[in-house]
Amino acid sequence: MWFLAVLWASCLLMGTHAQSSTSFRRANAGNGRCQYTFTVNSPTEASCPSPGSSPEMEALKSRLGLLEALVARLVGGDALSESSQGSGSQSGLQDAYNQVMGENAQLQREKQRLDRQVQDLQQRMEELRQEAERLRSRPCMQQPPPRVPQNDNSFRPGSGPALSHLVSRPVNTRGDKSSLRDSAWHYKNPGYQELTAVVTEVSAPNLEGPTDISGCGDLVWVQEPEVHRKADSIAGKYGVWMQDPEAKEPYGLEMVWRIDAIGSEVRQLFGYENMDQLSRGFPTKVLLLPESMESTGATMYRGSLYYQRRLSRTLLRYDLQSESIAARRDLPHAGFHGQFPYSWGGYTDIDLAVDENGLWAIYSTNKAKGAIMISQLDPHNLEVKGTWETKIRKTSVANAFMICGNLYTVASYTLPNTTINYMYDTATNQDKSISVPFKNRYRYNSMVDYNPAQRKLYAWDNYYMVSYNVRLGKQE
Repeated sequence: MWFLAVLWASCLLMGTHAQSSTSFRRANAGNGRCQYTFTVNSPTEASCPSPGSSPEMEALKSRLGLLEALVARLVGGDALSESSQGSGSQSGLQDAYNQVMGENAQLQREKQRLDRQVQDLQQRMEELRQEAERLRSRPCMQQPPPRVPQNDNSFRPGSGPALSHLVSRPVNTRGDKSSLRDSAWHYKNPGYQELTAVVTEVSAPNLEGPTDISGCGDLVWVQEPEVHRKADSIAGKYGVWMQDPEAKEPYGLEMVWRIDAIGSEVRQLFGYENMDQLSRGFPTKVLLLPESMESTGATMYRGSLYYQRRLSRTLLRYDLQSESIAARRDLPHAGFHGQFPYSWGGYTDIDLAVDENGLWAIYSTNKAKGAIMISQLDPHNLEVKGTWETKIRKTSVANAFMICGNLYTVASYTLPNTTINYMYDTATNQDKSISVPFKNRYRYNSMVDYNPAQRKLYAWDNYYMVSYNVRLGKQE
């Protein structure tokens, strides 16, 4: 096209000289192209002059050269535009690459900072572990006083009848030695340890409420709650925490276990070496349960975690040593997943508990029409050994727990000053209303369990893990 433009410009330049003799022809060249012919006569010459001899021809060449330069400049401008567009794309890619490299360098710096924090935490944990080992190795570490029946004057050699009436322990209804596992009795000088226990018993702080009696009895007093830790996230609004009253290797009596109960897949079990580590938030063990847990009814006993499988009435025994399910069994006819929960809800249909007499399940059935049922379970295979039906509806109470074979219920989970309002004795099949003051300091108590080794209630009150000292006596 640019050649045609040149020809057309030539025509315009020369048209004034040869308007009458100028011709332009177009013909088929035979090879698929058009052939254009332009003819113009000289104005004065009779014959064609030699090349380069005419001034007019030189001027025409000059004009044609200018036109060719103009066309070349126009074509070159298009190429330059395309080149500039390519350069712009390359520049954009270079900017994106530089940005990615900058972000990568920033992430690398952040990773290095986190690695340093992890190393610092690991070093701190190692220091705390060494400190715990050092404290445990002390020969005069204070231990809770061992308890024996009042009429047992031959519990330890050399104790003598004059001192034995001051030493007490919970009644062992199973006939084994599991209640004597307190490490205070493992030292070589039993006489010295017995004297130490007597001094601890006599110098105990003056607490309100009736005087303690030996062994089991009725719940007569609950102390103000003691706070141990607050959960870190919304998953810890409800939960369960506990210590094994008859712990087995590789874990000891001081080991504390915690489960945050909010979520559709509740499977993480956190272990802390002792109460101090729980308060500091440094778990030494994290286990992943093979099957999800339902609500806050789990408990720990004889080296196993007992819990209800999600969306079922199936009970599971998770062995801590092998880290696997050791037994499973359906609790016959038990309601689950919101059929017969406590008054606060939370799918608390099945609540497992431990006391001096062993492992229990607190639940209800359609046949009982919502009244609380109590079943004693075999801790090995979860078989039901005995069942009792009470006269109080499960949905009318906030929580329940077992002490010495007696069921106790809590009236409210939100009132800051409520009561333990009901008691059922499985030994006599007798029940009665009671009124033992109980405090919900943080006004949303989703779990209350008893630990017979510590003689304490453990509770989870609106993110807070708290415990209550209790005293047993005789109800008036």
